[in-house]
Amino acid sequence: MYLRYFIFLIFSFIFSFVHAQSAKEVLDKTAAAVSNKSGVTCSFTLKGGQMNENGTINIKGRKFQVTVPDVTVWFDGKTQWTYVKKNDEVNVANPSEAEIQNINPYNFIYMYKDGYTYTMEKKNGSFEVHLKAKGNKGLREMYVTVNPKTYIPSQIRIHHKKGWNTIDIRDFKKAKLSDAIFRFNSKDFPTAEVVDLR
Repeated sequence: MYLRYFIFLIFSFIFSFVHAQSAKEVLDKTAAAVSNKSGVTCSFTLKGGQMNENGTINIKGRKFQVTVPDVTVWFDGKTQWTYVKKNDEVNVANPSEAEIQNINPYNFIYMYKDGYTYTMEKKNGSFEVHLKAKGNKGLREMYVTVNPKTYIPSQIRIHHKKGWNTIDIRDFKKAKLSDAIFRFNSKDFPTAEVVDLR
């Protein structure tokens, strides 16, 4: 009886270890696919709460530029500029990792290696990786759906204090992006009021 129980525990441990390793392998390959040195670009639909918006995102390393109908966000790796069209106002800040993740869905490729556990299952022909924070992090939980042939994410679901946001990704492609597009240029918004929140 005890031997059977012991064997069951051993196999359960081995299975969970292999399962976790395969999840990490998928995340590693996804990070490599997204981390194109010259940049990547894609379109997305963001849904959550009252939100339902289409937009585009350009990424180069940790830098990104996101555009939705009423807001444009630039991040050069340190500073973030957020332009709100209806107010003709730009807020300047140095965001936290959790704040960056809420804006840039691909930021998880820098977060998953530290402070998160991950498991994986196959759903509808895709990998679905579940990331969960080990401690008190701003971003508690997320699911990443990955194409098993290309390792490109097709959907990211993020859990935060107010609930879940779902980001459906399409038209992902590599691009040669200039560093200048990740910084706010006041010449393009001459009437905008700049509010420094740093």
